Amino acid sequence: MKVKKLLAAALTGAMIFSLAACGSSSGGNSSKKTSKGTNGKNVGISMPTKSLERWNRDGSYLQKQFKDKGYGVSLTYSDNKIDQQVKDIEGLIADKVDLLVVAAIDGESLSQVLADAKDANIPVISYDRLIMNTDAISYYVSFDNYKVGTLQGEFIKDKLDLDNAAGPFNIEFTAGDPADNNAKFFFNGAMDVLKPYIKSGKLVVPSGQTEFDQVATAQWDTSKAMSRFQNILGSYYSDGKQLDAAVCSNDSTALGVTQAIASDYAGKNSILITGQDGDEANLKNIVDGKQTMTVYKAVANEAVATLDLGVKLLSGEKPDEGLIKDSGWSFDCSYDTKSYDNGKGVVPSYLLVPTVVTKENIQKELVDTKYYTMDDKGYPHPAN
Repeated sequence: MKVKKLLAAALTGAMIFSLAACGSSSGGNSSKKTSKGTNGKNVGISMPTKSLERWNRDGSYLQKQFKDKGYGVSLTYSDNKIDQQVKDIEGLIADKVDLLVVAAIDGESLSQVLADAKDANIPVISYDRLIMNTDAISYYVSFDNYKVGTLQGEFIKDKLDLDNAAGPFNIEFTAGDPADNNAKFFFNGAMDVLKPYIKSGKLVVPSGQTEFDQVATAQWDTSKAMSRFQNILGSYYSDGKQLDAAVCSNDSTALGVTQAIASDYAGKNSILITGQDGDEANLKNIVDGKQTMTVYKAVANEAVATLDLGVKLLSGEKPDEGLIKDSGWSFDCSYDTKSYDNGKGVVPSYLLVPTVVTKENIQKELVDTKYYTMDDKGYPHPAN
């Protein structure tokens, strides 16, 4: 992939959590129908859930970006219920939106409803999560998800000095939702970095759980991650065995693992714990030394890329790599036409670059860039 380097700057602006009206969906977190925007067009945005902090940020940023450009916005949240998301999208199609932006709950479950969107000539942007087994997807906008995992794996590799230290070190893995196509990219990225050290014996997985299906966490649920990790600690570490690292694919699972360690770990050492998203509770844990890092994905930038792509589609154009240069984005992005095959063909993709955030660089990466503010106790909070 060819990465176009642009000036390093960050999007500022308010996060607006009031939801715009949405189509005829009956979901509890969906709102009422809106009129067309001032430019005569309406955008339908389907988000998976409000129960994870990051999707609230995504929905807010997307809504603001499109509204600021004069589009009507219909925003829905589907409570992590697949049937509800299908109904929400059906409602948006019935309301004759001109563009759909969809972050899927289950990437395998939207083929029929998106076929209806294609029949209605509504372009579809697969947002953050690749939607599978449909030819209705026009483009995919996300972060380089495999890179997220490699950043986590490389962090562990560097912190344990695996190329030089004697070892062995004990490590455990917690992955994401099997229904989320991104989850395997995250897991595989980290595992591909660490697998050679597991093979050599430098890293040891006492639980023996090294396959995605063994370590997956349905719906990225914090309580499920906590319960599973409590079982691991009770089964393999109750005799005082030291755990050195816990690779968690995102912050909601890292939160559960951290809670399990606080309640059930017999050791006294500090454990390296990875995450992803920059959720507020996890950033507090990073400041307090309970979590070691998170991979931050600037969803404000993801919203900007989605907006500029959407504007081109709404104008009847077919964007390509030139969109990156023409838009003058202040963040790094690549255009990929090889990596993301959804079962019906390769989906052209715009992939943003994530950032490792630790206690040492929170100020620089999150606060100085105006994504977060810092309170008088030294804890970061999303800017609002």
